[in-house]
Amino acid sequence: MIRAIFCFVIWVLLAIPAALIGFPVLFVTGRIDLLWRLSIWAGRTGHRLAGVSTRVEGFEQLDPAGTYIFMANHASNLDPPVITPLLGRRVFILAKQELFRIPIFGYAMRRARFVAVNRTDRRSAIDSIRQAVSTLHSGLGLLVFPEGTRSRDGKLLPFKKGPFHLAMEAGVPVVPITIVGSHDAWPKGKLRLRAMELVIRFHAPIDPHNFADHDSENKDSGNKDALLVAVRAAIESGLPAEYRHTAPPA
Repeated sequence: MIRAIFCFVIWVLLAIPAALIGFPVLFVTGRIDLLWRLSIWAGRTGHRLAGVSTRVEGFEQLDPAGTYIFMANHASNLDPPVITPLLGRRVFILAKQELFRIPIFGYAMRRARFVAVNRTDRRSAIDSIRQAVSTLHSGLGLLVFPEGTRSRDGKLLPFKKGPFHLAMEAGVPVVPITIVGSHDAWPKGKLRLRAMELVIRFHAPIDPHNFADHDSENKDSGNKDALLVAVRAAIESGLPAEYRHTAPPA
């Protein structure tokens, strides 16, 4: 419990100078780069000081200049601050529409080209996908946790279909990522944080064009379902045996 509180306090304390430096620069220049780097520094420093280290596998498979949709399992609050610095590039995320209404913070999210999502409004959701496709085509990558929330037992939850619809629309390769150990280090709903090494496994990019089904009347549905199965299988293959399902849930 003390370690978890320490990590959280470090994040907060480091966020203060990051904001005091990064936000004025953002308001003057309109550029998010410095605030992004400072935010990454704050998140990474916090978990390192709390004793959480990382070992990366498979990153050499990626093109440093490539645009990707990164999809990872999600079992802990550690996942975003641990994984984001390892991507080697700035990415955007899909965020709840309500967050964009927060003064200053919402402005920063828009400058970072984050995409607002309103799941209760179908027309708004379609507009969000179009915006995300445009952002991907501009060369900015996307980080998404397709489970939509943290798993309580470390096993994969059912995947949301939206990110895969987006991948098919954009035609951008998906990089499955398996985060090993974050559930053991800091499980959902617990204040216990263990000092340990997390393993971040980057799998080979999966090209959505390989899932074309030209004979199907509902091509997009068939494609995204097959892509979902492939990405899920890749992520689950990197998990320890005790965190795998005997068969993926329907």
